[in-house]
Amino acid sequence: MTELALLRDWKGDTVVQRGQKVVREQPRPSANDADAAEAQIVEESRKIGYNTVEYTVEYLADKLRSDDFYIPDYQREYVWEEDRKHRFIESLLMGLPIPFLFFWENDEDGRLEIVDGSQRIRTILEFIDGNLRLGELETLTKVSGFQFDDLKDSRRRKFKNRTIRGVVLDEQADDQARAELFDRINTGSKSANPAEIRRGALPGPFADLVTELAESPTFMTLTPMSQMQENSRTREELVTRFFALSGGLEEYRDRVADYLFGYAKRKSVEIDQNPDIAEMMKREFTRTMEFISENSPYGFKKNQKGTATPKTRYEAIALGTKQALERDPNLRVDVEEFRKLIESSEFAAIVRADGANVRARLVQRISYIRDGLLESKS
Repeated sequence: MTELALLRDWKGDTVVQRGQKVVREQPRPSANDADAAEAQIVEESRKIGYNTVEYTVEYLADKLRSDDFYIPDYQREYVWEEDRKHRFIESLLMGLPIPFLFFWENDEDGRLEIVDGSQRIRTILEFIDGNLRLGELETLTKVSGFQFDDLKDSRRRKFKNRTIRGVVLDEQADDQARAELFDRINTGSKSANPAEIRRGALPGPFADLVTELAESPTFMTLTPMSQMQENSRTREELVTRFFALSGGLEEYRDRVADYLFGYAKRKSVEIDQNPDIAEMMKREFTRTMEFISENSPYGFKKNQKGTATPKTRYEAIALGTKQALERDPNLRVDVEEFRKLIESSEFAAIVRADGANVRARLVQRISYIRDGLLESKS
């Protein structure tokens, strides 16, 4: 069957008909495209300076114990389950390959910040210090129930001499390069999420404001979530979205992590220059959350029994309410009308739609709540 070229869309792709199916075919990159790609690869590679290292297990434990290695406050809590700790120690005893550790060299005091690997290093220290008793192991069944001191002397020495490789990012990398590397070289079993990345790369007044608001009692009540999500700073991600996604979105290009990072960077500078901005943002956030608390029958949950805070639902209700209050500061709505709005089949379809981060989808769900509140005001 021959292919019939129909048209070229706005990207320059050729759209063809294959039987009953329409297929978009992208043109092959040209020689000029290849040159531009090579130039970009070279330019971006220059921004990242790092060294590879190899540390013994004993060295890692000693450095963490002495605080020469440190865990910054943006890192997640010690969240590994006991079974995961036991399996990791079993892997070390068996000599299995361990993912790279990832550090950043602090130029101020020379210490190494553990960017990825804190769960592993803390588990090593806990085991060597005798504070971890192994449970039922899958392969080394005869080691089940052991503590470190229960092993033979020779095995304890071999364990301490076991090496793990790592990457040390130098202090010259800019914050964007740090954030990118945090995200890409996060090779542990749990990757750092965007909130942790921003917190690590952009400490300062905006990050402090986000943390404060994320821990406010009203917001915590409105946003139920698992302990794992709490430890991973999910509420901080939601607060950042509240501010960053409620504006004109002129620079938004569907890559929400990049957009939030740029916003957080700019806002931190603005607040540093004018602290009154933080107070204004705090009042704006508090007013919106209090309005939702008073008028929404179950906050951001899907229903009364809900135990989670769906991201798209949160964005729609939080940002839609914020924009409605901006248009009518004296807005009053009936709780029953609010309930009908968020329980409608139309709203359910909007928040479940594919392409959640596409700008048009984002604007659609925010506008739905904003316009609905303004139309139903009492």
